Amino acid sequence: VAQATGHIRLYSSDCSQLSSVLQAITRDKIALDVYAGIWLAAGPSRMQADLDQFVAAAKTFGTGLIKGLSVGNEDISNGMSEATLIGYINQVRARLQAEGLGGIPVYTTEQDAKFSHAMAAVSDVVEINVHTIFDGYFANMDASVQSVIQRANHIKNNVASGKKVRIGETGWASAGNTGPSPLTLANEIAYAQKFKCAAAAAGFEYFYFEAKDAQWKAGAVLSEQNFGIFNAGFTPKFDFGLLNNC
Repeated sequence: VAQATGHIRLYSSDCSQLSSVLQAITRDKIALDVYAGIWLAAGPSRMQADLDQFVAAAKTFGTGLIKGLSVGNEDISNGMSEATLIGYINQVRARLQAEGLGGIPVYTTEQDAKFSHAMAAVSDVVEINVHTIFDGYFANMDASVQSVIQRANHIKNNVASGKKVRIGETGWASAGNTGPSPLTLANEIAYAQKFKCAAAAAGFEYFYFEAKDAQWKAGAVLSEQNFGIFNAGFTPKFDFGLLNNC
């Protein structure tokens, strides 16, 4: 992954994934930092287990590599009440402060259309997922990318109240079908090129979705399995040097 970026986002801390990542980065001196996650969709017991593993990893490897912690991902979109989500965010922040880890930014990640003023108020960063690939009416990559930037600017100007807005997910699949713009490798490359340039021009940090093809998503539609810039075996799907042409 370090061939393509200096930053990675994790969605959970379970199964020792956060500690394993931090151990590998530290041991092999890899030029990556980590934005960690707490998974909420499986309920409070899983949330607590994730939080415990996060605290243990941060204390073992230090906080230098950990640049943020997202409490949940698209949980409002999946039916969680705003009050419940805000309660989780406050619980996580209180635990980090009690553990001497209060310097780590705490926030949630949600689809831009679902991100409210109340969620922004309790988040240190406003992190939004913006996927125009599912809109079904953009006929070319330029229009699709510009829509992402426009939607991020809307959140910045109308919801964030001066806080940093970061795009937590955006991307394009190389196979499947979601609308008029073909899901091909050529369009994935075009989207990645155009989005990288547009985000830089607009001043938005972002995480590109996603590192490798998710063949583990058994039964998912083809597009969901093919968002990676690497294939499932971590072979690059294209020359990342192509992303440097703005």
